[in-house]
Amino acid sequence: MSEGTASRKIGIVMGSDSDIETMKETVKVLKEFKVGFDVDVISCHRAPQLAYQYAQGAEKKGYEIIIAGAGGAAALPGVLASLTTLPVIGVPIIRETFGGQDALYSMLQMPAGVPVAIAGIGNVGARNAGVLAVEILSLKDASLRKRLRDHKERLVQEVRDGAKKVERELGKMDH
Repeated sequence: MSEGTASRKIGIVMGSDSDIETMKETVKVLKEFKVGFDVDVISCHRAPQLAYQYAQGAEKKGYEIIIAGAGGAAALPGVLASLTTLPVIGVPIIRETFGGQDALYSMLQMPAGVPVAIAGIGNVGARNAGVLAVEILSLKDASLRKRLRDHKERLVQEVRDGAKKVERELGKMDH
């Protein structure tokens, strides 16, 4: 699947189709910022040759960043990071067994020289992975930086709106 209008691309990959609900959050962010991306499902445990081919071909496809979501043993981001020079952002997927901590630790404990960036666990991590990727791309794209500034201003406004709501609610309470 390919989406987006920008010439810069992000490769989004997940270890299983069961990761789709979490990784939809990354897709939403990239669509909001109008950043091009492709989405693939690759299991480095069940189909390691596909992970190898994906990593080896990522730059040729025009990717500048890979965002890889995985749960459980979560080897996918680390394997991809070992096979490419592109930055890899890992998204630990929440599973019932350990609540995403197992995936988080497997992504965090990479050997020296093979980093995987992590922006959080689950849906929030998936959204933040998208924002982090946009921030990286914005280093070379002034229009993207402008959209990021607008995004940050919207976040500030959300906080202000929340503060007003709290003030209204607490103002109604008897002291």
